[in-house]
Amino acid sequence: MYAEVASVQTLSPDLVRVVLTGGTLDQFQATDATDAYVNARFVPAGSPVQVPFEASDLDGLAVEHRPRPRRFTIRRWEPDSLMLAIDFVVHGDAGFAGSWAQRAKPGDRLQFEGPGGSYRPAPDADWHLLVGDESAFGAIGASLECLPPSARAEVFALVERPGCEIEFPSTASVTVTWLYRDGAAQPGIELLNALESTSFPAGTFDVFVHGEAAEVRAIRRYLVEERQIAPLAASISPYWRRDQSDEDWRKVKRQFMSADPATAT
Repeated sequence: MYAEVASVQTLSPDLVRVVLTGGTLDQFQATDATDAYVNARFVPAGSPVQVPFEASDLDGLAVEHRPRPRRFTIRRWEPDSLMLAIDFVVHGDAGFAGSWAQRAKPGDRLQFEGPGGSYRPAPDADWHLLVGDESAFGAIGASLECLPPSARAEVFALVERPGCEIEFPSTASVTVTWLYRDGAAQPGIELLNALESTSFPAGTFDVFVHGEAAEVRAIRRYLVEERQIAPLAASISPYWRRDQSDEDWRKVKRQFMSADPATAT
């Protein structure tokens, strides 16, 4: 499946939204999961590969020219207009996906498979806890948009510095606590510290926690041991790991999470 870039919008210094349309989006089979994702294939600069391509088109192709797989959460799907929005974390020229998003212009093409996904806010929860960094904002935003006006959500969002915040539109009652890496006394535990110092509202709550691997594992341990959540009933998973490429992280993700009994699934 593939689609073409319709527009590109800068959301913050670290986030770019790419809206896709056309191509084969008329075949897109949507899911109701608010963490729905696609497995995209990014063609490196200078590669002879053209989108759309078949697996056989890559036979004998040099490694540096092969499309790189990356998983991205769908921010919004509009079936009537066949528009698919994806938010990308960008760090200059670092990485394949972010640099592609920064260069993207109308008419550019992106090939992908999917969607997959498994989380949607529980309709019977008294309130909702959503925690994450920029990599999770697509799913957090989609989750908040689907909540009814009677719902309540507590969001803990980590960004680089003041000025990197984004809007999370919702008709629900939403409280967003913004946290910052820049200037933090102990980098890497901002989200955990905030949760530990927060008085949770009364009642039942569902949990969505996604972000950097070490941070997510520490938060999961805290929620399981101190807040007595049921691990299998919560959506808690690392999207990336500091100092590792996406390919290297995928190879060790399962082992990393299962190494701690409190976080094993």
